[in-house]
Amino acid sequence: MTVIDQEASWVPEADEAEDAEDMPLSTRLSIADTLTLGNAICGFMAVYFTTTGVLIPHLTGNEDGGMARHSAATAVILMLLASVFDLFDGLVARKLRSSAMGAELDNLSDLISFGLAPAYFVVVWGMVADDAHQRVSAVAAVVVLLAVVLRLARFSCVQLRDGIFQGMPSPFGALTVVSIVLLELPFVPTLLAIVGVAWLMVSRVEYPKPRGRLAVAMLSWIVLSMGLLAAWAFDAPGGELLLQTGCALQVVLGAVIPLFATARRVNTFRDNRREARATQLP
Repeated sequence: MTVIDQEASWVPEADEAEDAEDMPLSTRLSIADTLTLGNAICGFMAVYFTTTGVLIPHLTGNEDGGMARHSAATAVILMLLASVFDLFDGLVARKLRSSAMGAELDNLSDLISFGLAPAYFVVVWGMVADDAHQRVSAVAAVVVLLAVVLRLARFSCVQLRDGIFQGMPSPFGALTVVSIVLLELPFVPTLLAIVGVAWLMVSRVEYPKPRGRLAVAMLSWIVLSMGLLAAWAFDAPGGELLLQTGCALQVVLGAVIPLFATARRVNTFRDNRREARATQLP
């Protein structure tokens, strides 16, 4: 190689360095964006483990109860881990700098981890469960996916007062859907419960944002759920009973929170009416 060739070979590298320096701040990933990408990775890997450990062994006739249980637990743990990333990326974004891509990355990652992954989990359940109907369960999965899509789209264009979500948050909804499937109830109650969760995600019920003590409680619940899933996956004594109890508590929380939120909204409406009447009195 001649000297001229060597000098020419360095020109593109210099240009790339200059391009990196001139890169607009809006296209540079922040720490919060990195956590958001971790959320997306967890959602994709949840689909991977559901496919390779549950669906493919069922289709090929090589089912091993332990392997299916281990893979299903791994998929759900990854969804839980995705919710941890989703919780912390918001906290980090408020404390540190966040790029202009942050909101879009968050929506896309949530769609993978809390839309596609639980919907796919429902589809696979419809294929492997003895009393399930594959096509009907596929319709339920589509309902879940569309509910998450609509919820994320509405979240991007609707301004609400600080501290609340309108509709069940997609991470909470995804974990509730998965908990319903893991309870192994009869097909019709499971189907109705899944559709009910999808409706709650697009409803106008107000949910508090996980901040302060609520965020700590949510994180503690996620860690506890991971422990229950691990105990179930490794067939620990009482592991299945513990998992069923945890799933039941998740479903109960999903049903009770809207009732409390509705009751609080009704009480607030009544108080406002009383104050309005009091001001009208002479």
